[in-house]
Amino acid sequence: MVRHGTTPTTGKVLPGRARGLSLADAGRQEAERVAEHFRSLEIDAVYSSPLERARETAAPIAAALGQQVVTERGLLECDFGDWTGAELSALRKLPGWKTVQRFPSGFRFPSGESFVELQARVQQAVLSLCERHPGKAIVAVSHADCIKAVVALALGVPLDLFQRIVIGPCSSTVVAYGAEGPVVLAVNSYGPPAGIRPRRGSRT
Repeated sequence: MVRHGTTPTTGKVLPGRARGLSLADAGRQEAERVAEHFRSLEIDAVYSSPLERARETAAPIAAALGQQVVTERGLLECDFGDWTGAELSALRKLPGWKTVQRFPSGFRFPSGESFVELQARVQQAVLSLCERHPGKAIVAVSHADCIKAVVALALGVPLDLFQRIVIGPCSSTVVAYGAEGPVVLAVNSYGPPAGIRPRRGSRT
C-alpha cells in the first residue's frame, strides 16, 4: 500500500473526500520517486482510491510498470462528515479530537464514518483485491488512516492504538496475505518495497 503524495493542504487541513485536491509539486516528485522503486518489481496490478491525489500518485507507478490504474472505491478516504475541509488547528480544539486520538474505536465523525466502519471497509477491499490476484503482488494507493487501519489489523493491534502507526506521504507499506494470516514486511518505508520479487531480467 502506498499513501498518496503531499498536497498543498497536507498537515494543515482535513480534506477527506472533498474533490479537486491535487498533488503539490513536491507530491508529484514523491510519486515519481516511489514509481522508480516499483519499476523493477513483479507487480500484477495497480489500484487506487478514486480521489485525485491518490490517482495522481498511482499514475506514475502504473506507467513505470506498463499498466493502467484501476479505481477501487473501497480504498477511499474516511468520510469525515462535518469535519471535512476543516483546519487541523481548529479541530484540535474540539472535545472530540481527544477521542479520535485515544479512543478511535468509539468515535464517529459527525454525519460521517466511524473508524470501525473504515477499518472493515478497507480490509474487505484489500482482501478482495488479494482474491483477484492470488499469489501475486499488487499496489494499492490509498490514504493514511486507511493504511494505518489495515496495518493495525494485520499486526493484531487494537484499533484504539492505531494512531501510534505513522504513514507518511508517498511511503510504502507491505503486507503479505496467506493461508496462515497476514505478515507485515514493511511499514512507512521510503526505500524499495521489501519482499516483492524482481521482474525477470531485472538487474535489481
